[in-house]
Amino acid sequence: MESNGIDYTSWSPEKLVARVSALEKQLQKANERYRSQSPSESSSPPRQPKNARVEREFDPSKYSTRLIALKFAYLGQRYNGFEHHANNKTPLPTIEEEMWKALMKARLIFPTEPLVTEGEVNWEGCDYSKCGRTDKGVSAFGQVIGIRVRSNRPLSKEASEPGLEKESVTSNGSVETASPPLQPLEDDFAMSLELNDATLDEPLAFHPTHDEVPYAQVLNRLLPPDIRILAWCPAPPVDFSARFSCRERRYRYFFTQPAFNPSLGTEAVSQQSRNSRNSNAIRREGWLDIAAMKAAAKRFEGLHDFRHFCKVDASKQIDNFKRRIFHSEIREVDPASEPAAYISGSHFSEFAPLSTSKGAPDSTSATAQPQTPKLYMFVLHGSAFLWHQVRHMIAVLFLVGQGLESPEVVSQLLDIKATSQKPIYEMAEDAPLVLWDCIFPREGSTSREDALEWIYVGDQRFHGDPRDVKGNGKFGLGGVVDDVWKIWRQKKMDEVLAGILLNVVVGQGKDLDEGAGGEEEYRTIVKTTSQKVYHGGDSVRLKGKYVPLMERERTESVETINARYAMRKGFEQGEVVRDSGFRQVTLLPPVDETA
Repeated sequence: MESNGIDYTSWSPEKLVARVSALEKQLQKANERYRSQSPSESSSPPRQPKNARVEREFDPSKYSTRLIALKFAYLGQRYNGFEHHANNKTPLPTIEEEMWKALMKARLIFPTEPLVTEGEVNWEGCDYSKCGRTDKGVSAFGQVIGIRVRSNRPLSKEASEPGLEKESVTSNGSVETASPPLQPLEDDFAMSLELNDATLDEPLAFHPTHDEVPYAQVLNRLLPPDIRILAWCPAPPVDFSARFSCRERRYRYFFTQPAFNPSLGTEAVSQQSRNSRNSNAIRREGWLDIAAMKAAAKRFEGLHDFRHFCKVDASKQIDNFKRRIFHSEIREVDPASEPAAYISGSHFSEFAPLSTSKGAPDSTSATAQPQTPKLYMFVLHGSAFLWHQVRHMIAVLFLVGQGLESPEVVSQLLDIKATSQKPIYEMAEDAPLVLWDCIFPREGSTSREDALEWIYVGDQRFHGDPRDVKGNGKFGLGGVVDDVWKIWRQKKMDEVLAGILLNVVVGQGKDLDEGAGGEEEYRTIVKTTSQKVYHGGDSVRLKGKYVPLMERERTESVETINARYAMRKGFEQGEVVRDSGFRQVTLLPPVDETA
């Protein structure tokens, strides 16, 4: 190509056009030569950005492992329950999926089976166990899993003796600490570890907590903000299983008083809500009879058959529905101040006045003082629970609280001889339910206290100075408290704005007392055409004329449900088969009896 120093001002238009054409041909030839070159010839290797992280090959055999227990909390509204089911895609992620991704990203677990698809949850080789399997929308503040994770403990210089692997040395040669088993071992199983071996000097110099991976902090940086690791147990028993070692599971179900927004006027009362303790007042709808609910809740305590308080899972072929309830009560929660003045006003008082002479003082004026809605919880401690058992139990308690059933209905449903089939009724909503804690007491202990020693996030005994924010993990930026505070404040702002909006809506137009009839409308008891039934959610459901539980249509018996499922799947039933697993059988074609 020619130099750019040429003066084109004196050129004729024809000459300029010819020059442009020549340059275009040169450019086209240069492009063709560029395209014909190989990538290695035409392009230089991509430049790595400054301080680029180089992905190194990870070799699990170079690391020791240890069995630990993790205690964590989660808010369940954004998740499809705790348990992940293979080949079952759900609209929302599960807690197990999120935990799996965090553990894998941190390279804390090494599954022995190769992953078939990316993102597949596979716990093979991880000694994984879980305590509770919460349903979709249910939260947990004390969920527990057991799992084998990577450790900072150095590997021993030589392979361990085969006989030591059971108790103190793992298969890859690392020494592992363990607390006494929850269940006493047989004498011939107990072993002693000789600590004078020179190959164990370096591993034994390792402190099992101070020098270990900060598991809670590492996982909390990778988990969603509504899933937080609260504690870890460095030395669970050698026989530990989060499922089978747990002897007590504790649940709490929260609800407000009033349970739902009562209507105004004559629709706010019904015949079922007559208050037997006060002949001058009648309980408005939405308000629950807490005393009746407490009496009904106590009837759950003890060993009972709860087949009428659960959903039968025929695929598991369960035939034993007896579960022991250690503690069952309705307890008031100390409420925080609410922003909605409407809810705190006299129109939300528990009792509406009955007929009084005009101008005479109302005998129930003391109960009509402004008050803040109270918060209650159903506290339940039991050895184990059936599918949806807690939500069925609280659903019946809500019917008792509304005056639709008497407390005796609990005893009637628990008596499977008198009530052989379950009446059809809806279970309570999922969101207010919380798996509160999982208890692992020592075998034979009557105290039912947890025997596992947990190291909680920020525990000063194991993490030094609590002001050390970097190693604390509880307070300060990035700490668990800060994470939960952000969630709480977001929800609190939602509550505040909804309460203020409620005030705005109620305050517009005529005042409550200026409507037609005012409080006089409360003095007439009417039968509503459609009964409102509360199930623990944000609103009620209209059920038409209420039919008592013991008069309702019944489901099929458990035996019938199990037998139908087994026949449909081609399984043979029987006690021996249930003990050893199902056996596929060949179903004979039906016999034509008309032949």
